[in-house]
Amino acid sequence: MNPSLTTSQQRTICSNLGHVRLQLLYKASIHGFTGAAFHQRCDTYSPTVSVGYNSSGYVFGGYTKQPFSQSGQDVADDQAFLFTFSGEKLLKYPTTDPAHAVKMIANSGPYFGEALVLVNESQKVVHNSPGKGYNFDAAQMHGNDLNLTECEVYQVEEPTELERPWRTISWESEKRQELMESIKSYKPTVSSVSQARVLLIGPIGAGKSSFFNSINSVFRGHVTSQAIAGSSATSLTTQFRSYSVKAGREGKSLPIILCDTMGLEESTGAGLHDDDIVSIIKGHLPDRYQFNPSAPLHSESHGYRESAGLGDKIHCVAYVVDACKVPIMPTKLEEKLDAVRRKVNSMGIPQLVLMTKVDEACPLVSQDIRNVYKSQYIKQMMQEVSTRLGVPLSCVVPVKNYSEELDLDPDCDILLLIAIIQMLRFADNYFDDISEQFSNIKIKEK
Repeated sequence: MNPSLTTSQQRTICSNLGHVRLQLLYKASIHGFTGAAFHQRCDTYSPTVSVGYNSSGYVFGGYTKQPFSQSGQDVADDQAFLFTFSGEKLLKYPTTDPAHAVKMIANSGPYFGEALVLVNESQKVVHNSPGKGYNFDAAQMHGNDLNLTECEVYQVEEPTELERPWRTISWESEKRQELMESIKSYKPTVSSVSQARVLLIGPIGAGKSSFFNSINSVFRGHVTSQAIAGSSATSLTTQFRSYSVKAGREGKSLPIILCDTMGLEESTGAGLHDDDIVSIIKGHLPDRYQFNPSAPLHSESHGYRESAGLGDKIHCVAYVVDACKVPIMPTKLEEKLDAVRRKVNSMGIPQLVLMTKVDEACPLVSQDIRNVYKSQYIKQMMQEVSTRLGVPLSCVVPVKNYSEELDLDPDCDILLLIAIIQMLRFADNYFDDISEQFSNIKIKEK
């Protein structure tokens, strides 16, 4: 799910508002062409840019610094304006009645004076009355095509830097080396297991395969790309893959295996199947198993591993989530993730969240990855994903994968290595639990 505004259009709008970025809050084709859906996603957020799209190709809307509500009242805003695109140029129409610039109507979408309403009375239409608070030419604004094909609302965000980082990290080169050595020397607390197995689960394009490639790059000493990764509407990973990471080109395998899966999709019968996740966790799926969303693996399937040992099972699950898409995560996808989390919980597997693309989500972090824990926005996104997925904030770890770089960045490496350390710690929790269960059984047998 991506914004309908092009990158160029976003830049044009932002250039009229100052040093800001746009964060998509509401997309009518996903959340619903209703006033209720709009208010659920957008109330209390400000400033905002609301955008309508029609089949005639017009892109138009309005800006307000006031937060939306369902009060039924007029709200003053002397900075509010309507706009439309004429090619790449933005045409602006400032409010002519600042005292009544925005109305807060429960059963409608963005409501600018009496001049322009997007999603009028929960219909996929525009209410249009030029001159009532804003002066514009209707033909120029939207071509007199009042039927909406899409409506979006973006929050206008200014980068906010905290005075102090809310998590303390050492960015020294010695720390990077210390983390690498700690990972190399790790040994599972259960003697029958030589490598901790971590399952990566997440939506299409969140960065599961890229995470493995990035970890592999750190230990190879240069950017590499073993797992298939990239951008696509459907999952590029179609097989179950178990990836070992080597310490250098000729080095031995590290004591961790990252298991890559097909991406989760919001629609039923598409993407990774819940039953396949259970089979993976129990160790039944063979490496390079070809996923079939409509027909999950069963005990009679070719390659089904009937007798899976502890070393074949999953010892930690990591959900991979794109920081840019946390606020607009579709409800159905959120429900899928919640269902998966509940199943994993019932199986006693420790879980954490990798929040990727933090540099794309926040300009402060894009300028310097060391700002990741000084960014108020990244903290808010981590808190939101913690709430949505039902995991403690301490289980959410931000990372930046290697995607366009040709050389390694020591600061990016430190975030990636910290994520691996957390995975190994969580796997230890699983092994400790298994050992305790085994000890209790022995005591009962005596």
